[in-house]
Amino acid sequence: MMTRTSILEPDPTAAAPADATRVAVSTVIFTLRRAADSEHASVFLPLVRRTRDPHEGLWALPGGWLDAAESLDAAASRTLGETTGLAPSYLEQLYAFGAVDRSPTRAVSIVYWALVRSDEIPGDDIENVRWFDAATLPRLAFDHNEIVDYALWRLRNKVGYSRIAHGLLADAFTLAELREVYESILGRRLDPANFRRQVENSGNLIPTDRFRTGSHRPARLYRYNQEVELADRGPLVPRH
Repeated sequence: MMTRTSILEPDPTAAAPADATRVAVSTVIFTLRRAADSEHASVFLPLVRRTRDPHEGLWALPGGWLDAAESLDAAASRTLGETTGLAPSYLEQLYAFGAVDRSPTRAVSIVYWALVRSDEIPGDDIENVRWFDAATLPRLAFDHNEIVDYALWRLRNKVGYSRIAHGLLADAFTLAELREVYESILGRRLDPANFRRQVENSGNLIPTDRFRTGSHRPARLYRYNQEVELADRGPLVPRH
């Protein structure tokens, strides 16, 4: 079993001036998975079990304190790698959460979100890390349920006007695979004929001369038009 230091949502009791506001960086990582009892994919995210108070034993988002000499992007990349082993290519700043009562001492969390394909996940053998269905989360530490809800809201809104779904797909994909990403994010089934017409008329996809073969008739593979931005502010390339 791989062991990593659990530094998510740093210990608010660590030494600091009584009136100081500390800055932490946390990340919400989304991927698509099929639960054992479902034929449809759902949005999943990794959480890490806290090993100290406050909220010892509860699950929380990966994160850590911002070091004085590093950028926010670098801190998000570093803390994500230290806690989960993940290094996503898509990493975007989401929001700042700084309610006065969110932790025992004043702490502001700069929250990032990331998208990873299932084949980019190193494995499920990292100590204290577990992947959860975003629709059935337990009570999380601090205000992390609120943070995840906000990240899901942003994801569902952004998928309607950007090509953010590409962060969950291989470079080449079928329209059925693309539709499954949309259905998983939106939480509802989409009419295949209408979906095909809309995406083909969007100008965002380029058909290839390759096909996916299997038990059904061959399905054409598409790729995204790289001249279209993945998202308004992303992807942000982590800077080390």
